[in-house]
Amino acid sequence: MSFEYTFEGDTLRAFLEAFFDEHDVEDMLIAETEAEATTKGWAPDDVDLPGENWAKNPEGEQTRAFARVTVNGQFNEHLEGLDTPLTDGDRVALIYPFMFCL
Repeated sequence: MSFEYTFEGDTLRAFLEAFFDEHDVEDMLIAETEAEATTKGWAPDDVDLPGENWAKNPEGEQTRAFARVTVNGQFNEHLEGLDTPLTDGDRVALIYPFMFCL
């Protein structure tokens, strides 16, 4: 599903604030604590991760485990987090999986 959305502002943070004011989905997407943003999975967490950018948004600006926010197909934490600038025509995706494994 996709649709055009107009809001005042020019950042992902402004978009989300306006969107959450109109649509009651903030609790499904945004984690309030580190525990809500983290899950123990099948991959060991005591190994060096490949690649260079394993950035994480600060606590209070993270998504819940398995939920994601993308801007033009890139995860927001690999951009400028909630301060990522937006321009006309950018595509923001709020991704909330229906099924996942713990």
